[in-house]
Amino acid sequence: MRLNQITIPVTDLARSRSFYRRLGFRLLVDSPHYARFLAPEGDTTFSLQVADGPVSTGAVIYLECDKVDIEVARLRDRGFEFENEPEDMGWLWREAILKDPDGHKIKIYHAGKNRIDPPWRVEED
Repeated sequence: MRLNQITIPVTDLARSRSFYRRLGFRLLVDSPHYARFLAPEGDTTFSLQVADGPVSTGAVIYLECDKVDIEVARLRDRGFEFENEPEDMGWLWREAILKDPDGHKIKIYHAGKNRIDPPWRVEED
């Protein structure tokens, strides 16, 4: 199996669609209650669906890039506001955080080999 896509709930599809297009996602499917995008790089898709009620923001969206500081500067130049500057984390990733219009947390990060093979990786039997 391969993880292909995540769908998150939103309150205002037009506002969220605009936000994710500005991030660099390419719109593939667009309807009054649903939008699906292709990630800026690779073939992963990402969807938005209008929520029936209040939106829960427990999920975190991770967008990996090779040069976090350069990507954050590029996005700032496009009007995105970050909650924190790029920072080296204890789990060996560099990341910065912003939120989408509904409050979903988005981490712009770089993990390199530590994403799949951190020093504390568990080996299954």
